[in-house]
Amino acid sequence: MADTTRHARARRKPGDAGPTEKMREYLEVIYYLAARGEPVISARLAEWMHVTPPTVADMVSRMEERGYIVRDGRGEISLTDEGFRLAEAMVRRHRILERFLVDVMGLQWHEIHEEAVRLEHALSPRLEERIEELVGEATTCPHGNPIPGRCDMYAGTVRLDQAKPEGVFTLRRITEEAEEDTVLIRYLQNSHLVPGEQFAIIGNSPVYGVTLQRDDRQITLSPQIAAYLWGDVTAT
Repeated sequence: MADTTRHARARRKPGDAGPTEKMREYLEVIYYLAARGEPVISARLAEWMHVTPPTVADMVSRMEERGYIVRDGRGEISLTDEGFRLAEAMVRRHRILERFLVDVMGLQWHEIHEEAVRLEHALSPRLEERIEELVGEATTCPHGNPIPGRCDMYAGTVRLDQAKPEGVFTLRRITEEAEEDTVLIRYLQNSHLVPGEQFAIIGNSPVYGVTLQRDDRQITLSPQIAAYLWGDVTAT
């Protein structure tokens, strides 16, 4: 994230008790988009949050008043120092909790996102420190997304829906949007579409999707689902 993104001055009001729960959701989404190098605009937030543009406009104005974000002349949104600090801490805690829930507690993938959301705001500093110790040297959440402070880069150079056929696709990460879809995450896990797994790309159509093969099994993913998966492709 560029320095100019984080160094705008926050205009905190006296007695400000911090962001509301909904503001925290927006801060996380803004952080995700900025960290991935995507432009952060109101239309993109509305798409991600599944709300109307007026709803986003109202929330963005309130967050700007609180000093968590700023907007430039083109309407692009950036986190202030305070906004970045809050968002990064939330993302870090969430991803470490997901790793803990899988590696230590043995929960299934489709369960961990919602459980982490429930837990992340209730952790004491001591419990958070202990959980960090238990997850060891992990640098990403189970879905392959980087844990701030442990890893700075998103893995994967090719989005699956844009991958050319006749190569081997190594899955590196599943985007944050997909994590919120419990049914989809369950399907990906059951299909062994998890970071580190490899598949041959049999075909890729913008209409019919991507067909992958592993051993004697073929899987066809819609273009929308394929767009959630990032990895690396090697020639066969």
